[in-house]
Amino acid sequence: MASESRVFTAHIPLSLAAKVDEFAAQADRPRGWVVKQALADWVARQEAYRQFTLEGLADVDAGRVVPHEDIAAWVDSLPET
Repeated sequence: MASESRVFTAHIPLSLAAKVDEFAAQADRPRGWVVKQALADWVARQEAYRQFTLEGLADVDAGRVVPHEDIAAWVDSLPET
């Protein structure tokens, strides 16, 4: 059974299009496959970023924080590289 899909149109710089074509050729895949993979990865990262942000805000609301002064003291205690 074929999954439903929707066509998106986007104007992208020629240099980016060339890289997509290059990666598609290297992977022996169609350009659309590369674009779908890239978009799926981007969406997953955005979803994770949003979840981490919400978790961080919940920690702040619950008072689970480290004072700035403690962090600054820890940084100052690190050996110089």
